[in-house]
Amino acid sequence: MTPTTEQITTWFDTFNRDYFADSLPRPRLSLGHSRTRLGSMSCKRRRTLLGWNTTGFAIRLSTYYDCTERELQTVLLHEMIHLYIAWKGIRDDAPHGRVFLRMMNELNTRHGWNITVSTSMRGRQTTVPRNDNRPRLVLALENSRGECFLSVVNPRYVVKLKAQLVRAIDVRPRAWFVSTDPFFADFTTVRSLRARRVTRTIFEEKIAGGKAIAV
Repeated sequence: MTPTTEQITTWFDTFNRDYFADSLPRPRLSLGHSRTRLGSMSCKRRRTLLGWNTTGFAIRLSTYYDCTERELQTVLLHEMIHLYIAWKGIRDDAPHGRVFLRMMNELNTRHGWNITVSTSMRGRQTTVPRNDNRPRLVLALENSRGECFLSVVNPRYVVKLKAQLVRAIDVRPRAWFVSTDPFFADFTTVRSLRARRVTRTIFEEKIAGGKAIAV
C-alpha cells in the first residue's frame, strides 16, 4: 500500500496514546522514496546556556517498496522509539542499544508487534513503474577516491549546477547524458549539486546506455 501523510498521522496519534502515554510531540511526518531505509527519524540538537536543546523532530517513511499496512506501522513504531529516546534526552549505549532494545521487546511481547532493528529490502517488490521511460537529464560524477555518483538534473538549472561544479573541491563531472532507463524513475530531480552514490558497475553501465550531450 501507499499511505498518505494523513494516514501516518492517524497511526502516530494512536500509537502515541496507546503505547507512549501521549508523551511524544507530533514530529513532521512525511513520505519519501528511499531505496535503502524504510524509515528514518531526525532531529536537531544545539547547545544553549541551559544545556542541550533538541528540536526539529521529523519521521519519514519510504514508499519505494510495496509494504503492507502492518509493515509500515511497524516501521513507524521503530522510529517512534527513536523519537522517545531523543525527546526524553535518554542516553543509550548505541543507536539500537539497550534502551531501544528494551522498548522494542516490550512492544513486541506485550502488544504483538514484530519490530526489528533492521529490515532487509532484498527481494521486495517496488512501487516504481517498470515502464517509466521518460527522458531524463543525468549528470555522472566522480571524486578523488574513485566513488561514483549519478544525479537527475532539472534542465533549467544546468547553468547553476555547472557553476557549483567549478567551485566543488573533490568532485568532477564525468558525463552529461540523456537516459530513458526506468532505473532513474525514483531519483529526485535536483536543482543543486546533489547525487546518489552507485557502484562503479552501475555507473559505467548507465553512462554507456545513455545519449551523451554537451551542456
